[in-house]
Amino acid sequence: MQHKYLLAGGSGFLGQALGRRLRARGHEVVVLTRSRPRQRDDGIREVPWQPADAALKSNPMGYFAEEAWVRELAGATGIVNLAGSPINQSPTAAHRRDILQSRLDAVCALGRAWAACPRPPAVWVQASAVGYYGDAGERRCDETAPAGAWPLAEICGRWEGAFAAACPAAVRPVVLRLGVVLGCQGGAFPPLARAARWLAGGAAGSGRQGLSWIHQTDVEEIFLRAVEDAEIRGVYNAVAPEPASNADFMRRLRQALRRPWSPPVPALLLRPLLRWVVRTDPALVLEGQFAVPARLEAAGYRFRFGRLPPALADLVGRG
Repeated sequence: MQHKYLLAGGSGFLGQALGRRLRARGHEVVVLTRSRPRQRDDGIREVPWQPADAALKSNPMGYFAEEAWVRELAGATGIVNLAGSPINQSPTAAHRRDILQSRLDAVCALGRAWAACPRPPAVWVQASAVGYYGDAGERRCDETAPAGAWPLAEICGRWEGAFAAACPAAVRPVVLRLGVVLGCQGGAFPPLARAARWLAGGAAGSGRQGLSWIHQTDVEEIFLRAVEDAEIRGVYNAVAPEPASNADFMRRLRQALRRPWSPPVPALLLRPLLRWVVRTDPALVLEGQFAVPARLEAAGYRFRFGRLPPALADLVGRG
């Protein structure tokens, strides 16, 4: 049976992959994009939306009534919200405000549209991140673990709080706290693989920080399960069941690429390099958590790539 799904933030690495999977299952897919809509040859339609537009703030209900993307909401089976500015930006106050506000704006826009829609979708799948747990040391973080104290944890907490406030009571809510998604077409894997190939694949800092990873194939399957299975409700860690330390992850990656040992990079050197040269937040590399998918496993989800060596071997083989 064909269903209609909307993807907010569907033009990114993960959104494109999920759109293809939904289309492969015979569903209609509409991507909500802030860019100029494109004519695509894969059967996916794009419609414009502007969740942070000034008109939205001044007259939200009137603004929504005129928007094409709000009309798309009527009669849709579900929506997946991946919208938000990339987190791999230098940790300035302005960038952190943009990372947070872009997420809050998208959630609030969808919530108001839901309220104005005569036939709204039955399920809302909202992306979040395991950064919610902050720099958690060596403890295992299932979905009951408390929120952390670092800035990105605060962003995740406010993001999820906005979702809880905006999601209508009659809608099935699902929050997927994503780990580091490993795929060949985007995300963390390509730059890490390049570093390892160029013999710069050593541990970052102490190497003891947790790295909660997940293969792209499993992420897609989990999102599909979330939109299709009425029993899936609430918060889930979308991570593989065997998180790794940074040092172990890099060792396994070098083995998959058949590269020799590389020296670790001290945090004292890595922090300014990441911030001023790579222009990303050093906390994304030097801090972490060992998150586990307790609720997904309790729901009977079976990971295609539950262990790191086969996951890396698959990605290296595709590359």
